[in-house]
Amino acid sequence: MDNASIMPSAKSALLYERALKVLPGGNTRTTVFFKPHPLYAQKGDGCRITDVDGTVRIDAINNFTSLIHGYNHPAINAAVTEQLASGMCFGLPTEAEIDLAELLCDRVESVEQVRFMNSGTEAVMTAIKAARAYTGRPMIAKCEGSYHGTYDFAEISEGASPDRWGERIRPQSVASSLGTPQGVLSDVLVLPFNDVEVCEKLLLEHAERLACILIDPMPNRVGLIKASPDYLAMLRRVADKIGSLLVFDEIIAFRLGYNGAQGAGSVKPDLTTFGKIIGGGFPVGALGGNADIMAVFDPRRGKPSVPHGGTFTANPMTMVAGQIALRLLTPESFDYLHRLGEQLQNGIEKIFKTQGIDGQVTGAGSLRRIHFGSARLHDYRSSYADGAKQQRMTALHQAMLRNGILMAPTGLMALSTPMTGDDIGEIIDAFGKSLSSVAAS
Repeated sequence: MDNASIMPSAKSALLYERALKVLPGGNTRTTVFFKPHPLYAQKGDGCRITDVDGTVRIDAINNFTSLIHGYNHPAINAAVTEQLASGMCFGLPTEAEIDLAELLCDRVESVEQVRFMNSGTEAVMTAIKAARAYTGRPMIAKCEGSYHGTYDFAEISEGASPDRWGERIRPQSVASSLGTPQGVLSDVLVLPFNDVEVCEKLLLEHAERLACILIDPMPNRVGLIKASPDYLAMLRRVADKIGSLLVFDEIIAFRLGYNGAQGAGSVKPDLTTFGKIIGGGFPVGALGGNADIMAVFDPRRGKPSVPHGGTFTANPMTMVAGQIALRLLTPESFDYLHRLGEQLQNGIEKIFKTQGIDGQVTGAGSLRRIHFGSARLHDYRSSYADGAKQQRMTALHQAMLRNGILMAPTGLMALSTPMTGDDIGEIIDAFGKSLSSVAAS
């Protein structure tokens, strides 16, 4: 049966026809596209989203992890409504950006100063530029499979396929966008995730050219697998030895705890990128680090080493929403989200076992990802979904939509504070029905 005939979406289909005339492929975000066409949102409230056809679903992706308090939170709404009356943006700084920067510095031990941007992509781009300016070196190292936004250098090998990724002990630098200059590829060292010995050898080989080592402590595109403590300790030790900067990408991973992902371990980076939840639902990015490194942005003595700005950077709407969002995220809130995450994972893995289908769930805290197969997942290649697995995940995604749950097409779910144990129970029940339909197809 065609997906279009089993998922009521008449208005979405009409909107998609309109969109195809003015948007390439009918959309502006590759991540929200799926066949036969995307569903168009109308409104959200709490942990539920309503599409233009009036269908209500539990939102288990929350705008790809950004809406940790769900939709329509009264405290966030009140703050932005008050700010709206005073002004949406100015050609001057505001006290609100100081307030949000102070919150980040207070929560993250490695951060003494902050610079704001408008997206995670901008945050990573700016971190790389800062590292180059500070070290005087051109090259970066990043892990195979990790997604760090769409800056040319950061997106290398984020979706490499087996026919292109090369040897495991020496991964190839693979372009994500057609036309990427060879010079970009040459200035990105690709590392196998969680392989201490191989990575150390590769880093030392390129020691004199490396400006920074970029790492997501729990990269979604690698399978939502945590970097091991030994791996992070090696990166810190080697970075210190060769004079490179260690950069943590916590744009998603900041969801893992009150002090972010780095708060749970002993390894502290030189720079950290932020985004998603720190904007309270508004576009945001940020870069933080120690004052010595962040001085590359300081304009007090003339043109800084890294000039940086942006018309909507640190706009007060985002800044006030972000403040409220972070203040609402107490240690107790994270404990609550962690319990919901464990309930979700246990329920899904029990259904896999009950139905006799190989599958597993990775992640931590409020972030979980479903995988078909039972092999141990430890890096990008072990979690890579081949054609058959991709087809099953696509079918599961469509079935979950029919059964009232919005998750990412990759199997990623992000939980929010408005959710209850009953909501998680609904997601688990929907998964059971969906998995049965996938197995029967």
